[in-house]
Amino acid sequence: MSTIPHLPNLRPEQLDMPTMDKLAQQGSLAHPPRILLLYGSLRERSFSRFLTFEAARILEHFGAEVRIFDPMDLPMAGSVPETHPKVVELRALSLWSEGQVWCSPERHGAITAVMKNQIDWIPLEQGALRPSQGRTLAVMQVCGGSQSFNVVNTMRLLGRWMRMFTIPNQSSVPMAYKEFDDEGRMRASSYYDRVVDVMEELFKFTLLMRGRSDYLTDRYSERSERALRSINAQIDKI
Repeated sequence: MSTIPHLPNLRPEQLDMPTMDKLAQQGSLAHPPRILLLYGSLRERSFSRFLTFEAARILEHFGAEVRIFDPMDLPMAGSVPETHPKVVELRALSLWSEGQVWCSPERHGAITAVMKNQIDWIPLEQGALRPSQGRTLAVMQVCGGSQSFNVVNTMRLLGRWMRMFTIPNQSSVPMAYKEFDDEGRMRASSYYDRVVDVMEELFKFTLLMRGRSDYLTDRYSERSERALRSINAQIDKI
């Protein structure tokens, strides 16, 4: 087995040398960008739901195909089999998506149980598939009082753990009860403009990632593990 003199611990046969050519888009990209939106409240007058629907309208205007998951009747993670219809629906939507938007109220300085429960039901691996890896992510929060960033910061951490590409921009809407009319539409304001910024950035990054996410998430350590398993399997056959 060949080695690299100044990198003796590296396996050259598993090392990828990145080039611009390898970043060329792969696969069919004829369909519109697919965006899944999740919100974190079950209230009848839910400002996180209102903000999510507002974001969906903007994304649709850009040309995205959007799906909004309704968290009502989704059981607590681990309380029912994975074959539960709401769990199957959520996981199928995550696999379908190329980008996601997570929007949650802040409760006791953190995301709501409704929001966390949805994320907990999306596994890192589902057989040979990874329902979250390589997807773009935008995070937003609504606040009952003064502006806070606890929720978006927490969701950034979760997005990183789910191996998603979280965009730099984000939205936090303080005193949300003032920002929406009786019909649940967001009023014109600098906060609305920021939501447009976030959706615009998400759409751009999703376009950049499409057809490239498999290559961008292909890791040296995982290639090495697969090669070792293959060698061990061959030894077992001897």
